[in-house]
Amino acid sequence: MKRYSKYIKKYKAAFILGPIMMLSEVFGEIWLPKLMSMIINNGVANHDTAYILKIGGVMLAACILMIIGGTLGNWFSVKASVGFAADLRTDLYKKVQTFSFANIDDYSTGSLVTRLTNDIQQIQNFLNMALKMALRSPGLMIGGIIMAVSINKKLALVLLVALPVLVVSIVLVLKAGFPRFQRMQTAVDGLNNTVKEGLTNVRVIKSFVREDFEEEKFGKKNADLRERSIDALNTVIKIMPVMTIIMNLTSCAVVWFGGNAIIEGRMQVGDLTAFITYVTQILASFMFLGIIFLQSSRALASLNRTSELLDTVPDIADLPAADPDRKVNSGAIEFKNVCFSYPRKSERDEQTGIAKASKKDGALVEVLENISFTVKSGETLGILGSTGCGKTTLVQLIPRLYDATSGEVLVDGENVKNYTLKNLRDGVSMVLQNNTLFSGTVAENLRWGNENATDEEIKQAADSAQASQFIDSFGGQYDYMIEQGGTNVSGGQKQRLCIARALISKPKILILDDSTSAVDTATEARIREAFATTLKDTTKLIIAQRIGSVKDADRIMVLEDGKIADIGTHDELLKRCQEYQEIYYSQVSKEEEAK
Repeated sequence: MKRYSKYIKKYKAAFILGPIMMLSEVFGEIWLPKLMSMIINNGVANHDTAYILKIGGVMLAACILMIIGGTLGNWFSVKASVGFAADLRTDLYKKVQTFSFANIDDYSTGSLVTRLTNDIQQIQNFLNMALKMALRSPGLMIGGIIMAVSINKKLALVLLVALPVLVVSIVLVLKAGFPRFQRMQTAVDGLNNTVKEGLTNVRVIKSFVREDFEEEKFGKKNADLRERSIDALNTVIKIMPVMTIIMNLTSCAVVWFGGNAIIEGRMQVGDLTAFITYVTQILASFMFLGIIFLQSSRALASLNRTSELLDTVPDIADLPAADPDRKVNSGAIEFKNVCFSYPRKSERDEQTGIAKASKKDGALVEVLENISFTVKSGETLGILGSTGCGKTTLVQLIPRLYDATSGEVLVDGENVKNYTLKNLRDGVSMVLQNNTLFSGTVAENLRWGNENATDEEIKQAADSAQASQFIDSFGGQYDYMIEQGGTNVSGGQKQRLCIARALISKPKILILDDSTSAVDTATEARIREAFATTLKDTTKLIIAQRIGSVKDADRIMVLEDGKIADIGTHDELLKRCQEYQEIYYSQVSKEEEAK
């Protein structure tokens, strides 16, 4: 809980004033029954109208103070709880932004969404309720007991039977409720995953006419959440009848024994009326405390989930040896005996806290094995290979989207781990396999590469990526609004916008991961020509499926099953590399067949 104290300190005044303001309601509710008994015992019994009006005025003043205090108490409680939740949500989001690809792989997207929204909301609701009731319920209970005992000590013994039963009931329900609320939140994760997947891939679903399948899948997840929610909330439902029965039986006992006391002349009617009110307040306070504890079990489950996220150590982080002044200058790249495996389980280095691959759960399949090569500054290296041979994984090791399991990846002769992540990634621009655009204008999307880029720099990058022509055709041109995910532009347009976005950062290393697959060969050739002039000093790594995309590269690397089959120029590989020959002639034959 120590880590959450900083969120409380910022709203310390609201956390203190909220419960204090609620005490005004406590004082009012404690004194109002007593004042009412005075009116009945003295005013009504003696037909003293002046006395009734006098005490009634005091009651009215007390009600006004209760309204003011209650309103301020609610306001401070809301301010404290909402502020706490907003700051916690911000820190959680910042934490997720530090995660490596491997960290994100450990959590589903739906789970992250749930933790940032639903779990935070549960914590906020509990805090809001707790701040309102933290002093109010105990205050009413203690004050009610004191007043009840002061009126009739013998009659107050009835509470000794009711209160222990309530305490045992609440404890039993809490014990049963906590694991159920945890399972319910996990079911929310599953539903969010299904919703995200269905909405993100709605075009694929419609093209394959799989709406019925997706509806059935959603129905199962929704039913699972419904069942787990009912199972969890039943714990709340079960306590309510018990509390109601105890309250009613206690009230009946008080009326019975109190009525007999009135008949025997040992108690006044006004005192019995006040006593019943106090007993009701005491039991109601206990009931509200029970509800708070029940709510706390769900909030605690959510708090554990947020703590798990905050406790996650990023697999990729700046090492102590990283020089904050070191930046990528020339863009020269070298791989030395690099191997990489996707870990099934993570172990943490005790000194750095960085995750490293573990083989505890069985042998790992190496994606890359003994990779060694160099790329000089300004050179272009083409990368070819069959699907799943490790092309994308290899280039992701350069900006440390993943870390090599063994061996070294060097940039400018320095191990990439000796750079800060910011400086390393500032020097490397990467157009990923999945091209993503964000909702906003064309210019806003391109400025992701450099938020301070001028209009002229944006135009130059668009020209180099062969995007200017279709941007000019848009209504609004660079102010044209791109929909979320870039759904209102074609695949080829999206790829060229992503290339332009990468160029704006003026990188020392540019990585294109099959990023011209949706572009026609003529446009792709013009993009390569633009690279030759505008990116003459930039080191370029181009992953492609078409040999035509890398034919003119300084060298071409052929990967096969995570190993380097050969490296050389197009002509050299065509003479000696069987894998390259197979790719080349299969594509040539297809082109000839098309003719």
